[in-house]
Amino acid sequence: MSGVPAAWQQAADCLADAGCETVFGLPTDEPGLLDAADAHPELRAVGVRAHRAGACMAIGHALVTGRPVVLALGAGPPFGDAVTALVEADSVCAPVVVVTTRIPADGLGRGGFQDVDQVALAAAFTTTYLRVQDPGALTWALRRAVHMSLNGRPGVTVVEVAHEVTEAAIPADAPSGNGPVRRLLSVPEESELRRAAAILAGAERPLLLLGGGARASGAGPAALALAERWGAPVMTTAAGRGTVPEDHPLVCGSVGLYATPPLDTVQCGADTVLAVGSRLEETARMGWDTLESVRLVQIDCDPAAFGGGVVEPAAALLGDGAATVSRLAALLPERSREAADWLETAAHARRTACLSWTAEGDRAGSPARTALHALAEIFPDATTVHDNGMNDIWSYHWPVHRVGPRARTVVPGEQTMLGFGTAAAPGVALASEGRPTVVVCGDGGVEMGLDALPTAAELGLGLVLLVFDNQGYGWPRLLRHGLAAPTGLTRFARPLPVDDVVRGLGGQAESPDGADAVPAALRRARETAESGRIALVRITVPDDDVPPGIRRLFLTGGDGAGDET
Repeated sequence: MSGVPAAWQQAADCLADAGCETVFGLPTDEPGLLDAADAHPELRAVGVRAHRAGACMAIGHALVTGRPVVLALGAGPPFGDAVTALVEADSVCAPVVVVTTRIPADGLGRGGFQDVDQVALAAAFTTTYLRVQDPGALTWALRRAVHMSLNGRPGVTVVEVAHEVTEAAIPADAPSGNGPVRRLLSVPEESELRRAAAILAGAERPLLLLGGGARASGAGPAALALAERWGAPVMTTAAGRGTVPEDHPLVCGSVGLYATPPLDTVQCGADTVLAVGSRLEETARMGWDTLESVRLVQIDCDPAAFGGGVVEPAAALLGDGAATVSRLAALLPERSREAADWLETAAHARRTACLSWTAEGDRAGSPARTALHALAEIFPDATTVHDNGMNDIWSYHWPVHRVGPRARTVVPGEQTMLGFGTAAAPGVALASEGRPTVVVCGDGGVEMGLDALPTAAELGLGLVLLVFDNQGYGWPRLLRHGLAAPTGLTRFARPLPVDDVVRGLGGQAESPDGADAVPAALRRARETAESGRIALVRITVPDDDVPPGIRRLFLTGGDGAGDET
């Protein structure tokens, strides 16, 4: 690798040996890790236009593959620019290994160029921060970072490589590596499993709740087997969607903010909850007034998850989601008649939701719902990447948007960084092996993630952007209306010409005129994306096109059920 320092060549070899496949980053002044990855036969180097966007791409890639992804950053402003996205990576438990640099030692604390206390910046979002000041420690630190990104609570690790190390010779006895780092699996002791099973067996109205950790562990088949044996409806957090196919008759959508009436009555009617891979964050608890009175059994690989969502579990099972659920299911007795009655109650709520919110029953339809119904028909095999504006939250509501057996979904975490969807999408598409990648976002979100689109175009990634356009920031506008506060600043006086940018990158953009024109526009978008180009479909939405969870929890005088917005 001509011109690439030996330390970075060694780093690329080590990361490839540890099982990493992709490195995102911007080129640095002097050849660095990104260049070494670009020349490495087992690594893919992805050059990006902004560090924040590159970090989002790394998150999306890691969430799809379940493998650690590398983000190469320089010292100072590059590290700071990525912080917003790395906080999101921590929130959603994405295994991201950040490899950054440190300025020369003689400039530390003495006004050195781009001297920033990166340890302090990283304190809020890292599980491990390793400083490499000895060339002999480089491979150890990198493998350690990969291991810590995957095991325990997955998340962000950082390796800071001193400038002096990048100029040093490789030690002759440098470790050669031991092959891919693997996720370690464990299950609780038998006595703990039996105690939890006894609690579950006493349930009259059981509920199985699947979070992002359940999906990451591959717990879907075991979870369905347990739910069928236990006689429990299944609900998910936003991050847990896709753990099980949402066309399964036990699935009742998502909890909390994203519960679709009348399915919120299922979460509130449960007396015993088995939560797998969820910390029960605030959005999962919203509108769940009975949660603090339920008997909670919680499975997680992170001991800090227990009790972190306000509710203290009656039984805390520390272990891998899939393996622990499988062991627990084997200890449960067959469901009782009372559980069968409870299942019929849940099934009735499910049928009512389908009558109210699917394309067949949703005759009055909002523009956002109409577009999502068409999206489900035309893209049943897509990976949908969500943002978290206002109108696009419709896509979090089952059955308005369903994650079927051929589909996948990627969502931001509790930080809900605006612009996440568009910025993460190239990383998702790279990992999706020919599967369509669709971003559902607002006009504010697509503008904030715009700097990711050139990377998608350069790589021939055929993204589809479904943009709900409310001419600005709909969420703060809605809340300000409720406060009788001014809303002028929430409206874009001069929107960015996003459509022109898409066309300038060789893509296609259109704004269908009316609901009847939306399906044809989405079919054209799919054809465009399949040719490796970006396609944007813009749907104009009114301010009152409010998802039911927001209407139920943030607006007075309506529960969202049957509301024809």
